[in-house]
Order: sequence, then C-alpha cells, then structure tokens
Amino acid sequence: MTAKSAAAAARPTVYGYPRQGQHRELKKAVEGYWKGRVTAGALQETAAGLRRANWAQLAGAGIDEVPTGDFSYYDHVLDTSVMVGAVPARHRAAVDADPLDGYFAMARGTQEVAPLEMTKWFDTNYHYLVPELGPDTVFSADSAKQVTELTEALTLGHTARPVLVGPVTYLLLAKPAPGVAAGFEPLTLLDRLLPVYAEVLADLRAAGAAWAQLDEPALAQDRTPAELNAAARAYRDLGALTDRPRLLVASYFDRLGEALPVLAKAPVEGLALDFTEAAAANLDDLAAVGGLPGKRLVAGVVDGRNIWINDLEKSLATLATLLGLADRVDVAASCSLLHVPLDTAPERDIDPRVLRWLAFARQKTAEVATLATGLAQGTGAIAAEIAANRADLASRANSPLTRDPAVRARTAAVTGADARRSQPYPQRAAAQRERLGLPLLPTTTVGSFPQTGEVRAARADLRAGRIDTAGYEERIAAEIAEVIAFQEKAGIDVLVHGEAERNDMVQYFAEQLTGYLATRHGWVQSYGTRYVRPPVLAGDVSRPAPMTVRWTAYAQSLTGRPVKGMLTGPVTMLAWSFVRDDQPLGETAAQVALALRDEVADLEAAGTPVIQVDEPALRETLPLRAAGRPAYLRWATRAFRLTTGGVAPGTQIHTHMCYAEFGDIVQAIDDLDADVISLEAARSHMRVAHELAAHGYPREAGPGVYDIHSPRVPDAEEAAALLREGLAAIPAERLWANPDCGLKTRGWPETRASLENLVAAARTVRAALTAS
Repeated sequence: MTAKSAAAAARPTVYGYPRQGQHRELKKAVEGYWKGRVTAGALQETAAGLRRANWAQLAGAGIDEVPTGDFSYYDHVLDTSVMVGAVPARHRAAVDADPLDGYFAMARGTQEVAPLEMTKWFDTNYHYLVPELGPDTVFSADSAKQVTELTEALTLGHTARPVLVGPVTYLLLAKPAPGVAAGFEPLTLLDRLLPVYAEVLADLRAAGAAWAQLDEPALAQDRTPAELNAAARAYRDLGALTDRPRLLVASYFDRLGEALPVLAKAPVEGLALDFTEAAAANLDDLAAVGGLPGKRLVAGVVDGRNIWINDLEKSLATLATLLGLADRVDVAASCSLLHVPLDTAPERDIDPRVLRWLAFARQKTAEVATLATGLAQGTGAIAAEIAANRADLASRANSPLTRDPAVRARTAAVTGADARRSQPYPQRAAAQRERLGLPLLPTTTVGSFPQTGEVRAARADLRAGRIDTAGYEERIAAEIAEVIAFQEKAGIDVLVHGEAERNDMVQYFAEQLTGYLATRHGWVQSYGTRYVRPPVLAGDVSRPAPMTVRWTAYAQSLTGRPVKGMLTGPVTMLAWSFVRDDQPLGETAAQVALALRDEVADLEAAGTPVIQVDEPALRETLPLRAAGRPAYLRWATRAFRLTTGGVAPGTQIHTHMCYAEFGDIVQAIDDLDADVISLEAARSHMRVAHELAAHGYPREAGPGVYDIHSPRVPDAEEAAALLREGLAAIPAERLWANPDCGLKTRGWPETRASLENLVAAARTVRAALTAS
C-alpha cells in the first residue's frame, strides 16, 4: 500500500474509555450493591447502560472502531485473572458460590479472607489487583465477559475490537502467591497460559471479532533477554493460530525500545504504539527496524494521560512521517482514556478561555477523529479546526496565568543549603525523643479519618448556601473534637486532626495555591469505586496564605499529646494533578516545594511538633525505564528536602507512601532524610520492612499493620504478628505501629475496632520487648 492509500485508509479509534458515567453511576451502583440496596440484576443493567452510552458517544464523535472488554466493575487486571481462571485458593469457594460476590471478595476481601494485593498500574495513579500465581496454578478460560460485551456492541451496529491485557504483561504484573517458595517467576507459566488465550481468542472470533487487541505495556519497560524471548514466543504461538481474529498488539506509556523488533517480526497483523512526547523515540525506532510492511499501525498521537489540547499540526506531521512505515496507519489516543475525566462541557467554574486549553475524554475522541480526517483527506478538510487549535495554543502560551516573575525569581535563588536539615539524623532523633517522650513502638495513624455522611453533607450545604461559613466551621470543629477524643481514648500516641475539612489530599491544597485550577466534575478512577478529581496545574505556584495551621492548632489545643500537621508533598501534588507540559517537571516541583515550605514554617511557628509531608506518588512517577530514573529522583528528593529542610532539629518530619514497589526506590526513600516514614505493608506481608533493612535504612519506619482498603477488621493478634515480622527487620527503637494509609474511605465502626486492635497489638508486643 502506498503512503497515499495508507492515508486514505486512516481510521480513528481508542483503546478504552472512562467507566464511571457522567454522574459516577457505576460507583453508586456498585457501592449500593455492596450495601444490599442494589440487586445484582440492577447493577448489571446499570453497567450495560453505561457501556451503551460510551459506545454511542464514541461512534457519534466519529470513532470507527470502538473498544469492548475495557469496562470493569472494579479493575481490568482482576477481570483478566477471572478470564484465565487464576482465582486464589482462599477465594475459590466464594467465587464458586457467587461469581460476582467472589469477584468483589478478591478485590476487597472479607472479614475472613484477605484481598489480593493492590499496586499502581505502571506510572499512573490507577491501582490494579495483583495476580497471585504459583507453580501449581492451573489456568482455565472464561471468555463470558469478553464475548458478552463484544456481542452487545455488535448488536448495536458498532464495529468493535475486544481489548485484553496481553499474556506477557499479565505474567510480568503477577507475583508469587503467599507461601510459594522464593525464586518462583510467574513468567515461567507462559506456556501454560497461552492455550487459554488461544481459547478466548477463538471464542471472540466465533462471536464476530475481526480484530482483538492485546495490551503489552510491560514491554515499554526495560526487559531482560529472557523476557523478550518470552514475548517473541508468545506472539509466535498466538500468531500461528488459525482460529483467531487479527491481532493488534498495543504498547504505551514509553518507547517500546528493544521489544519493538520482537513485535515487528511477530506474525501479528498490527501494532499500536505511543507517539506522544513521552515515547517520541518510537518514531525513530520504527524507522530503524524498517517499519511494519504489510501490517496495521495504530498511532497514539493524542495524549491519553494528560488534559491539554493536542497540537493538531504537530500530530499531523508525525502521522505523515508514519505513512511510509506501515501498510495502514490509524489514529488513536496514546493509551486508554481511563486516565482522564469524561467531558469538559459540565465545567462551569473554569474561565471559558482557559477551558479551551483542556481536552477530557470526549474532547480527545474528537481530536482523534479530526486527525484521522486530516490524514485521510488533507489539512484542507480540517482547516477550521486547525485555525481554532492554533489560536487556543497561542492563548495558553501567552497567558499571564502561566508565568509569575516573583515565583520564578524565588526558585532561581534556591541554594543547596535550603534543601538540607541543619543537623544529621542521630542528633535530630535525640532532640525529638526528648521533646515528644514517646513509648517504644509508638502508635499513630496516617492522617485522614472517615469522611462521614455528616461531613460530606456539611460541605454540600456550604456549596449550596444552606449554611454559612461559620456554620460549616462549627461542624468541622465538632468532627475534629470527636476524632481527637477517640484517639485519646483508644490510646494512640501521636494524633491527627482527621482532615474533616479536606475534600481530597491534593485538591484541598490546589484550591489554595496559585497556578492551580479545580474541576467540579473531572472525576478519574483511582481504584475500584474510588474516584478523584485531579486539579489542573496550569501556571506558576505560590501560597497566598496558610492552609492548614488553623485546624491543626485547634486540634492541638484539645489534647496534651502531639498532633501531626498534615501536608501533601510536592511530587504527589504533581503526580495527582494534571501537570503542565510546557516546562520541566523539576521546575514545577521546586515551585510547589517552596509554597509548601512556607506552610511547614508556619506550622512549626504555631508549635506543631510533628509534621507529615506525604509522598505516596514518589514511586509511581518513577520513569518506566532505568535511564530516566536518576535525573527524576534527584529533583524529586530535592523537592521534598526543600519543603522540609528549614525546620529545627526537634521538629519531627514524617512522610508516607502506599501501594507501590518500594524496593525500586529505597535509596530515594533514604535520600528524603525524613525522620519517620510510614508505608503500606499489610497486603504485601511486611516485605518493605525487609527491603529497608537490606538497604541499611537508618531512620524510623512504620510499615503498616492494618490494610485500610478492605472492610475487614484485623484482630489484635494479626496486627501483632505483623509487628513481630517488622521487628525481624527494623529495631524496636525505630519501629512504629500504624495503618497502611489514611482512613477517609472507611466507616467509623470498622475504624474504631481496627485502631483499638492496633493499639492493643502494639502494647502486647511492647510489653514482651520490655519484659525480655
């Protein structure tokens, strides 16, 4: 096919779409089902209606080939575990008794059975459920979900392409099941898994699938020769099948690199590659391997992870270059649109001129369709769209919102001394022990307490004008008093005020900093039914006034025990926002760090003895490939130290991280120079404590002993057992007892019971230590 005919054949598509619905209908239906207010049939009908609406919107926007199978009640990796029969032994009875309840038991656990481990999907803020596999794992195909959703789309008249997590990525994301001997590699199960994928593909073909997409984002990471050989074998075998749809292997989030020649040679009919700035090297790499003669190339030129409008002319230039490198070039977003909000249209609080800079999922589908038209018919066919796009890009580049000379001058004046504590840790630790007077194995929580219906109602009443600010603050003060009283009664050593006034750990601060924009309806799935509204970081950042001092000081006035000041760190403020793409991330991080440094100084001046600066996103923002990591970690850890470096030695600095592969960043954790770090450890069986010990981590740590993402209440002995496991790695004088994460999403009954058990566990283990 010539470049001209390849352009004429260009079709628009996407890999996935937001699941929740315009008004988060899925969240409400699933949570209603958990509470017994929604039947399974009603839940399934809600889900089917959302799928129909998504496909109709995509088709209406001009998307030629809609995805199926990307919809999920909770998580698409968990769906894949069900599809291949990888149900842990502890969940089999529940799944056999009721597949839907068993599915949610794997995701959330029950009082009797722990859930699957949860961690971040590559370098995004989406969490997936980690498959648990072992040498005895037996796979079996269950294609019902995939076939049902494909049939729904075809029946409605859509051209549809099923989307599956690829077998190599699935195994690379998996971990050895609990109790499996060390050294087991899930990838060794590939030959056992491929026949199951073959069966699913055959079922999809029989149901009418012309194409099937197999997502392999794990191949955009550094991979060993053995892993690349496994990928080659997987797609040699799947490509050799006769009873299958045509195969489109998709990769995103970074350059495919050394895996590109492997997949280019594989007997599959197409590749989907990321061609955004994050993976720009894919263009040169594709040319270097001689392109994809005889194959379909789906070019991801619209950023599926950020919300800025596409530069149409730049994307068309990239697409034109690609025309000679494949038999057919189609146009897509770079990855699933799961990672962006649904639609800018309902946003009423953002200046309409600024709103034109933003593209959520619906706007991105329009961009994809526009680019496909331009590629197929020439730029004249989209002249009006190009002119409007050029004007919007210029408006953003020239806006005073994006640049503040005072902020830039302050950032430029930062010195190395600003990012260092005045004394080394051993001296600080002695001063803190004297000031705080804490017992061995001190207990604390990570920050937030349950956001009750009363708290949410107060916030809604304030927005609606049903109460005034004074009335709202009275309710918040009452909630804080209740939280403090409970912690004192429970016997917790270092208290928190509970964050009742905060809507979200990033949005709350973003609404009080210059340079940020807040959305009203920009919901994005974080995990399961947990949705967040990432703010938009559009310009230079500063802090006009204190943000947390009032409520922290009020909480401290209610108790003689130390109360932590709670802040979200600079890297997380970037990672959980839609960050600006017109300057290096390190520059933006320094601006945020200086704004937070002012808040830390005010908290300390108000007498706050412990200040926690959370950085749960430090690991998730780590570049997927090793070559990019040293530079990132340098500016990321420096930003944290710039935030905290000005405090006195006796002020104890905490940080917190959750649900990530900490072993990759232990040195960076050390480089933060925080006095205490709390980390997720309950679902991962205290692995992080041993990773810290192997590194020789010299400061204090609280590996979590209570998994807050499950409704189950761990008893005191379970928490004590985890503490003892932690003591095998971390000396008692440096070990804390705390939950894995904040308690915002939990209810008060389970929170009370779990924290009381945590305190009892700490006292039991403490008594044994002091008696020995």
